[in-house]
Amino acid sequence: MKILVLNSGSSSQKSSLYELSDPLPTHPATPFWGGKIEWDSEQAELQISTAQGARCTLRPPSMSRREATSQLLAQLWSGPCAVIGGPSEIDVVGHRVVNGGTEYVGPSFITPELIAAVQRMSAFAPLHNRIELESIEIISQQFGSVPQVAVFDTAFHSRLPEAANVYPGPYDWIAKGIRRYGFHGINHQYCAERSAQLLNKDLLSLKLVTCHLGNGCSLAAIRGGHSVDTTMGFTPLEGLMMGTRSGSVDPGILTYLMRQGAATAEQLDNLLNTQSGLLGISGISGDMRKIVAAMKQGNARAKLAFEIFTHRLRSCIGSMVAILNGCDALVFTAGIGENSAEVRAAACDNLGFLGAQLDPQKNGRPSPDQDIAQEDSAVRILVIRAQEDWAIAQACWRLASHESPQVVSQKPAGLRPATTPAT
Repeated sequence: MKILVLNSGSSSQKSSLYELSDPLPTHPATPFWGGKIEWDSEQAELQISTAQGARCTLRPPSMSRREATSQLLAQLWSGPCAVIGGPSEIDVVGHRVVNGGTEYVGPSFITPELIAAVQRMSAFAPLHNRIELESIEIISQQFGSVPQVAVFDTAFHSRLPEAANVYPGPYDWIAKGIRRYGFHGINHQYCAERSAQLLNKDLLSLKLVTCHLGNGCSLAAIRGGHSVDTTMGFTPLEGLMMGTRSGSVDPGILTYLMRQGAATAEQLDNLLNTQSGLLGISGISGDMRKIVAAMKQGNARAKLAFEIFTHRLRSCIGSMVAILNGCDALVFTAGIGENSAEVRAAACDNLGFLGAQLDPQKNGRPSPDQDIAQEDSAVRILVIRAQEDWAIAQACWRLASHESPQVVSQKPAGLRPATTPAT
């Protein structure tokens, strides 16, 4: 079964093509085609690679996001990195969708009803849901009636207890859909399952704190295989300091700025999402690598940005551990979590009271999916490569191959049987 995955972000577009058969691999499979678009202002750069080692980079003239995405997908069957004969060879397309609300708490075939629900939830996640809806439309236009699957970032957090998901505002907020949804759930869930594999433990027995640290950052407290608390909430803006997002701030600051006439609601949204965080404090960048480099050169604002980031990270790790009443493993994942030894060291610096002991040598040069704790550490410290695309591909395969009667009722009429054998 050939499964195409689209992972649409606010500043990038990733896509991967997997070919899977029964049984699914127990470890992450390598896609046999991968593409990525990154935007620098109006210029798009398309990077494509194949499992056979082919590489190509395209820098087309200025074009819209829709045009760039269509051109990237066309490289599947045209150009030097082509791996299939045409779009009809794709059996299923999976999409990461940020917010499914309370209606969709698991992977689902995309239907008109689901699209309408995602459109409604765009009011809560406008930056992400609308981009993902555009990707769904592009696939319909370019691939015809191929079945599409939505895998939701919020689904893993759908069982948060009420004490964790209800805000302490007016009670009628609940009826209005104002609640904590949580995000990055696809990767938090994957990291929990991968942790159990690496530790050779039953996932249901583990207490885990997973740290998804990238341009967007969130933590999850996971017990019995379920998310019981997380740092992001109603939107992906809550919680930790991030690349360009503020994370949690006193809401009184916002009402103060509005009363002073210093900002409108739209300006505040832009300020908190694109001009804050590491970028806002350092004045240099939202990229942790550039922050660390500037800090080592003596830049005081970069040092302050790093210290705020790691202070808030330690504070939130402590709150997750308190909710779990202990911790078996602390997991670092995503761009910063996997690549910044400095952030991992600072995050673990005050965790000696838990018996968490980082091995400096392993931390300095971790390999993917490695335990970097000292042998006698009471808490294991894991670095796990983010595998959202693989998690989405798994969900698509399970949905298309092993449908329950409830799932069949959601199946679009155009679903084709998988006829292409795995190689």
